[in-house]
Amino acid sequence: MAEKTVATSPAATPPQTMEGTRTRERYMTPPVDIYEMAEGLVVVADMPGVDSNALDVRVDNHLLTLQGTACHVAPGDVVYREYELMNYFRQFELSDKVDASKIRAEFKHGVLTLHLPKAEVAKPQHIEVRVS
Repeated sequence: MAEKTVATSPAATPPQTMEGTRTRERYMTPPVDIYEMAEGLVVVADMPGVDSNALDVRVDNHLLTLQGTACHVAPGDVVYREYELMNYFRQFELSDKVDASKIRAEFKHGVLTLHLPKAEVAKPQHIEVRVS
């Protein structure tokens, strides 16, 4: 699985002139761990601050896209803030060996776990040998 490096969302192209009152939307690449198992790949992505409703995971033309909008969960209005949460964006190019129709996703405590099963043609097959 090759990573397709994209700095920002394809939909968020900056305008030629930018209004001074608006902040530019920025994205951070979430760190991931990728494990190869007998049945396929497991991708674990850390996306702290993202709610499950603000998470978008999709596959289009063999391109797996992870996108999440982070927000502070503390109640009340911000009086002082030393850091700002950033949104997440990352893409991976999938090979034909991954069955994209059977991808499963789990999200718990800011950790996204994707199960990418191998396609049937990519799985090793055992051939029975008959002795005569």
